Amino acid sequence: MNDVTIRDESIRLGQFLKLADLAESGAEARELVADGAVSVNGETDERRGRQLVPGDVVTVSGPGGTRTARVARA
Repeated sequence: MNDVTIRDESIRLGQFLKLADLAESGAEARELVADGAVSVNGETDERRGRQLVPGDVVTVSGPGGTRTARVARA
C-alpha cells in the first residue's frame, strides 16, 4: 500500500485516483468509479466527488490486479 500525501484537509476521490497513479486520466477515473471497481475503506463507492480525508484507504480492482493507496497528510 502506498501512502499518498495531500496538501489540503481533503481531496475528491476522482482527483485522488489520478494523484495516486491508480488512474491515468479523469476519464479513466470516472470509468473505474462507475464500474464499481473502486472501494473506499472496504466499501464500494460510486461517487467520484466523495471527499477523502487522511487515513482513508482506496482500492482499485481490475484486470491488472488490485492496487491500494492510503490518503496521508503532509
